[in-house]
Amino acid sequence: MSLLTIAAACLLDADGRLLLVRKRGTRAFMLPGGKVEAGEELLAALTRELHEELDLHLDETALRPLGRYRAEAANEADTRIDASVYLARLPRPVQAAAELEELRWHDPHQPDGDDLAPLLRLHVLPALRHLAQG
Repeated sequence: MSLLTIAAACLLDADGRLLLVRKRGTRAFMLPGGKVEAGEELLAALTRELHEELDLHLDETALRPLGRYRAEAANEADTRIDASVYLARLPRPVQAAAELEELRWHDPHQPDGDDLAPLLRLHVLPALRHLAQG
């Protein structure tokens, strides 16, 4: 089993909804972000991915750490991910670019769908719910 290092963002709108993305040709919704290139810093990788996927330019200072989690990869067989997840407010509307096919808003306090990536279901949504409690 291989391990991929990724950086991902929990981008929240003014109503506290979480932006989810789905890549072309896949079923699972996940956080925007992606693989960290060799020698690349986590935040540099994340800001690069946000620019590529959403045409979003976020300063690294706008991203605060939520946590580091391991989970089964949603779209790659026999692969786990080591994900550094950051939290930020979305400063403006965005649209899908690059390999993204669809965007969706998810209320973290509503039931989870069966089309969410394992990282979201097992780690990120519980962490966001815990943060909201206090």
